[in-house]
Amino acid sequence: MSETQLLLQLVLAGLFFIAAISIDLYKEKIPNKLSLLAIFCGFAINGYYAQLDGVLMASVGFGLAFILLFPTFIFRVLGAGDIKLMMGIGALMGPDLLLSSLLYGIIAGAGTSLVLIIWKTGLSGLSKTVKRYWDCFYLRSYFKPAADEAAGQRVPYAPALAIGWLWACSLDPDVFALYQSWNAILG
Repeated sequence: MSETQLLLQLVLAGLFFIAAISIDLYKEKIPNKLSLLAIFCGFAINGYYAQLDGVLMASVGFGLAFILLFPTFIFRVLGAGDIKLMMGIGALMGPDLLLSSLLYGIIAGAGTSLVLIIWKTGLSGLSKTVKRYWDCFYLRSYFKPAADEAAGQRVPYAPALAIGWLWACSLDPDVFALYQSWNAILG
């Protein structure tokens, strides 16, 4: 993979994540147009720089994101916009960086979800959820979460996915080599 291709992929993925975070925090939805643009760019850039191998890599990244994340949509863990965004990132960056991004995104999601829930409901919303879970456990019956408690909130997941992607990029040897190359040029 050429430095130009990798740089273009990183810049575009970063821009897609910035747009997704901004929209997801404001509207709690990632637009299809953004995801489709990411998917198109992934196939176009990889196809241009690596021809058939690039299209195959984009296809594997795209498909892997769908296969791994579609069950999370069925069980209402992630929204469709998050999945489509990661399909675009998979097409753009390939399967290796996608897998790392998802793994680190899950880890980051615990922290970002907690911060966003406390931001939305305050500590009282969190304590109401803990109390409701205790009541469900103690009484062996399920009680639906109230609108003012943490479990009753929708949490945008784009920030966690972006943190996971940044974390994966920071550990990727190709990205590190690109950073060192640019640092030598600029520094």
